[in-house]
Amino acid sequence: MTRIRRLLIANRGEIASRVIRSARALDISTVAVFSNVDAQAPFVAEADESVALPGSTAAETYLRPDLIIDAARRTGADAVHPGYGFLSENADFAEACAAAGLTFVGPPPAAIRSMGSKTSAKQLMAEAGVPVLPGIAIGDDEQLPTGLADRAETEIGFPVLVKAAFGGGGRGMRVVASQGELTGAVAAARREAVGAFGNGTVFLERLVERPRHIEVQIFADTRGQVVHLFERECSIQRRYQKILEESPSPAIGTNSALRAELGSAAIAAAKAIGYVGAGTVEFILDASGEFFFLEVNTRLQVEHPVTELVTGLDLVALQLAVAEGKPLPDEAVQASLIGHAIEARLYAEDVAAGYLPATGSLLLFDVPSLPGVRVDAGVRTGGEVSVHYDPMLAKVIAHAPTREQAARLLARTLAETRVLGVVTNRDLLVGILREQEFLDGHIDTGYLTRHDPATLIAGDEHRLLVHALATALADQALRRAETSVLTGVPSGWRNVPNARQQVGYQVGRTAERGVQVEYGIRGQLVEAAVDGVELGPILLHGCTPDEVDLQIGSVRRLIAIARAGDTRYADSALGATTLVEQPRFPETGQQATAGSLLAPMPGTVVRVEVRPGEPVRTGQVLVVLEAMKMEHPVRAPHDGALAQLNVSAGQTVDTGTVLAVVDNATDSPADSAGGEDGARD
Repeated sequence: MTRIRRLLIANRGEIASRVIRSARALDISTVAVFSNVDAQAPFVAEADESVALPGSTAAETYLRPDLIIDAARRTGADAVHPGYGFLSENADFAEACAAAGLTFVGPPPAAIRSMGSKTSAKQLMAEAGVPVLPGIAIGDDEQLPTGLADRAETEIGFPVLVKAAFGGGGRGMRVVASQGELTGAVAAARREAVGAFGNGTVFLERLVERPRHIEVQIFADTRGQVVHLFERECSIQRRYQKILEESPSPAIGTNSALRAELGSAAIAAAKAIGYVGAGTVEFILDASGEFFFLEVNTRLQVEHPVTELVTGLDLVALQLAVAEGKPLPDEAVQASLIGHAIEARLYAEDVAAGYLPATGSLLLFDVPSLPGVRVDAGVRTGGEVSVHYDPMLAKVIAHAPTREQAARLLARTLAETRVLGVVTNRDLLVGILREQEFLDGHIDTGYLTRHDPATLIAGDEHRLLVHALATALADQALRRAETSVLTGVPSGWRNVPNARQQVGYQVGRTAERGVQVEYGIRGQLVEAAVDGVELGPILLHGCTPDEVDLQIGSVRRLIAIARAGDTRYADSALGATTLVEQPRFPETGQQATAGSLLAPMPGTVVRVEVRPGEPVRTGQVLVVLEAMKMEHPVRAPHDGALAQLNVSAGQTVDTGTVLAVVDNATDSPADSAGGEDGARD
């Protein structure tokens, strides 16, 4: 057996911190690698040693096998844990580690390579007796086969799903409802697959209506013993990306026969490829209880904590033990389910703007410590959310005796979580966890297409009114605190009592809505109107630049306020609101030309779809940006012609950059990113 003494973690963020925790408990020294952007990240300080990788992007740093192996050599590491993403499913990297005398904490390169292509993986699984869906493969450089649409109709049946053969995370994936849509969808999927994975091979597959996404955790040692550690349900997704996961699946519940069938199929899949270590076999489950193979993830999954909580096992510690050549322990071979666990992925993203990833400084990051709650975070207060990496801030996981108890505990924890400085999906997560269909377990991958996120985020309009007023009062308190004269005069005091102060804000990161606040203060009494709606009676119990203690009618609330430039972040028991202060007297020269399309985030222009002077239609994609491993199409807001194009492919842009101008504009300048073209790992 091989003893691991010093472990290099070839990853970043919360998974790097997670691996370090288990390694430390096993008295294994740890080495972190970090990019320029991550120099102050928590995982760097948590490791015993760390090595700087020059550069900011993943391609310059975490995706460089040569730099990773050199860092291991320079620090005397004898093993490498790849985490998930980046190089974790790269067979060449696993082989390079072995060639360098490093133990790769993962499956053999041959097992990784066998699952690298989804088309060959499906064929291998079919031969092993694992249920698969019918499909048609189209090679990287292959011309579209003659009669492809007819073949798809006959051999598969519409609707079909176009999927990238190499990679995942929703990139290179399209739903096709009819024959006429197939050619365009295949072309778009191939283009996206080439950009994301370097290979344009795609395949067509039957689209299962309202499927559940079920996956089975497998573990195998070097002695041929393979076990499954039960299933996880990952059906709550947006853009093919999981945001809530749980174990056990509510679809299976006490159906021990179905659980056994899934487990047996997963074990058969693992044995067919000579698997070693931790892995996940993913299936789709239809309404009848029939299931079909999707893929094998040859690594630790993001959602592995729910399995750890319901089995009591440390999967990272098991990975390290197996990598040392030890057999699976009895507690893994004889594992049993204990209670229910649900995980929520807390992302820096603007749900209302189409799940656009958000960047910025974390002015406050605080998740309450409640019994039964685990937090795997990659950030802390004062940290930066960069455009270069996935915007997941943390995973918050609740474990309780029953599913309902776990959902309630997780909802309460998230509701009390405070993240100021970036927009997050927290309120959406809370809304899902409290929604009745979710609580009843009636979920599938189309849940968020049936449930409008705006509806799930309850009390949206009332929250806006309260938070806009509180923000205006806090801003006034800040101005009073910063003044150098009349410091003894109460905040908001005016010698013209009938004249209210006024301030305007833009709501969120889009320019689609503004809100106007008018208020006057006399001692503790406040008179105010938001967008012409009179609020009252109002008592101001306390007001600082950072916190407002406000009573409207008989309801009293504390609202926390944070600032980044002209952006305000308000948070209370009602939820979170992002407001951008508008200049009271804007300079005409600073206003964008009507019809301007503004960059909704910092990013890189990957494609320009039109040329100046060409006619455009409402909703037509004009420019495609890439940020945080995700493509974001910018669309024409109305019919017209492209009067101006200010960017080209490869150009880096900041938020608010005018990308293009469409003439005959009747709308105000807007950013128009969104739609189903974007996806992230």
